[in-house]
Amino acid sequence: MTRRDRTLALIAITITSILWGTTGTAATFAPAAGPLAIGAAALGIGGLLQALIALPALRAAAPRLRRHPVLVVVGALSVAIYPLAFYSSMHLAGVAIGTVVSLASAPLASGLLERFVEGRRLSRWWMLSAVLGVAGSVLLCASKLDGAVDDAWPTLLGIVLGLVAGATYAVYSWAAARLMSHGAGRAASMGAVFGLGGLLLMPVLLVTGAPLIATPEAFSVAAYMALVPMFLGYLLFGYGLERVSASTATTITLSEPAIAAILAVMIVGERLSVVGWIGLGLIGFVLMILAFAPTERRIGVSLSA
Repeated sequence: MTRRDRTLALIAITITSILWGTTGTAATFAPAAGPLAIGAAALGIGGLLQALIALPALRAAAPRLRRHPVLVVVGALSVAIYPLAFYSSMHLAGVAIGTVVSLASAPLASGLLERFVEGRRLSRWWMLSAVLGVAGSVLLCASKLDGAVDDAWPTLLGIVLGLVAGATYAVYSWAAARLMSHGAGRAASMGAVFGLGGLLLMPVLLVTGAPLIATPEAFSVAAYMALVPMFLGYLLFGYGLERVSASTATTITLSEPAIAAILAVMIVGERLSVVGWIGLGLIGFVLMILAFAPTERRIGVSLSA
């Protein structure tokens, strides 16, 4: 892979992070809709659209996908769990804490998967970028707490759900990347994992989604979340995953809470302290490290799934 290909992949994933960073602000325009409805609509409909545009690729890659059913099923289950845990985490612990915990834990989970399942030794540069990214996210989170948490139990549950979201995000990224490495191709891999995951989310949407069609504003929020951050975002994410490792991709998306914080300041009217701006600076530095430094090297034969 050339430097240009890697740079384009990093740009694609960064744009994805920007799109994903708009979801918390967008959700504030549909306050009557619960987190399960928003999560099921966003990734459920977005996942089905991924499968729809990938139908020709899915037909062509069907024999390869059938050889790795565990990867497809594990990836799809993770896709279904992720938005429910992620949006519930933000609902219980607040947008800042939920986003930070979910996104900061994802690269660590990805690194563990690649280290212990694939035998990939992560370089010092990756470890440095992960540590700095987590530190930046924690500072960003701390800057937005400001005594707003009154009840510890909902916050604690929100943090636990954030960790679940981070783990499932890492797992479906890893599963899609593994399918690509087995020759299934980007469109088929993403279409299979996200299409099946979206299908699993449809019962949740049917049960909880009534508030999303109750008003034009709520419907517009649901349509935006499904079409832009999820559908378009995951097209770009799949392009990037085809060219960089899952651990690098998930580390880049540490920029999402930074984008979410900036939008909260500009649109929602939240304030960001000096500590928060330092956190944003650290996250920006992480992106520079990932753009110009090697982040992984192989130490053995990957385990087949």
